[in-house]
Amino acid sequence: MTKKRNIFEEVGTETPRERPVAQPGAIDRAARRGARGAVRLWLMLLFLVVAAMLIIGAFARLTEMLLPMPNWNPLFGALPPLDPADWLAAFERFRGSAAWRGEAHGMGLDEFQLAFWWGWGSRQLAPTALFLWAVGFLFFLAARKMPKGWTLRLLGLGLLILLVGTADWVLGGAGVAPPPFDFLSYRMLLHLGFGFSLLGVTAWFVFKLGRSEAELLQARRAREAGSFRMATALMLLVFLQILLGSQVAGLYAGRTYTDWPMMAGGFFPPDPFYIEPIWRNFFENHGLVQFLHRMNGYLVVLLGLATWLVGRRSVYRRTRRAFDMIAGMALVQAGLGIGTILFAAQWQIAVVHQLGAITLWTLILRARFHAQYPVQHSTIRG
Repeated sequence: MTKKRNIFEEVGTETPRERPVAQPGAIDRAARRGARGAVRLWLMLLFLVVAAMLIIGAFARLTEMLLPMPNWNPLFGALPPLDPADWLAAFERFRGSAAWRGEAHGMGLDEFQLAFWWGWGSRQLAPTALFLWAVGFLFFLAARKMPKGWTLRLLGLGLLILLVGTADWVLGGAGVAPPPFDFLSYRMLLHLGFGFSLLGVTAWFVFKLGRSEAELLQARRAREAGSFRMATALMLLVFLQILLGSQVAGLYAGRTYTDWPMMAGGFFPPDPFYIEPIWRNFFENHGLVQFLHRMNGYLVVLLGLATWLVGRRSVYRRTRRAFDMIAGMALVQAGLGIGTILFAAQWQIAVVHQLGAITLWTLILRARFHAQYPVQHSTIRG
């Protein structure tokens, strides 16, 4: 028999077993299962290692400390010489290499040792990044602390690190790649292309892990499409500038034409297409490579300022500040580029120019992220 309800009895006085319990959202529950903060710190460390790889590599190259050595040989790859006999044996092998017959001819043992340590050390950073990624990835996976939906993303990050190392090996100074692709400018193209791609992906992941999935989902609804498109266009143009800069670095072309704004007294460099076939001039012609790097640099500044003007219209203060930093850094980087030309690519200013490229690249990605996922409680102007 059904029990009659008293007209004065409140609705919802069932026993605790029958009373429904409010459940948090699925996104929030999934976010708590992962260690977003710890994964983010791990990726920050990985970002620093990759940035160090690019900066130290630039220093070793500009100071001509980056000797072409076979990367797969254990002596020149994983283990350095351990005693005087090993050093002498390594030096004798080096004297029989193409590098000894070229720019390193006449190098003594002491000079060889100094160059070796810089070259060996810079080559260990890519394996270090891969090892750091593998340890972190396997740890978070085994501990079941991987944030939901991030396993494949972080696996792809490891594959990108592997590509950076593979590019160094295949196009390294051991003659693996056939001519003309054994030329330094081609090796630099892949090295910096994959290196900055890795930095960009890592930075984007760091930005995303700084906020919960629920916050990102809500922020995405306030996406500022115009600012996002402009930041994306600037990102692509800066990546092209990085690739052009890799050609300048690979040819040491910054030491060839040291007048500005002209080149050897004219707007165009002399003999811009003297190499046959013509396409090789875009990779091997000192004058044409530096000219393209200069012209694209001007475009970066112009598009950077246009992007800043669009980003300044945002109602979100953090987004506006992010675009302010793009404009400032674009002007600083242009000044560093001009200084690098005027001082004939001396390593001190050229390394700072490389650091400026990393900084500008990261700031563009950060502004693009804020346009995609605005921080909505920062709407107060000022």
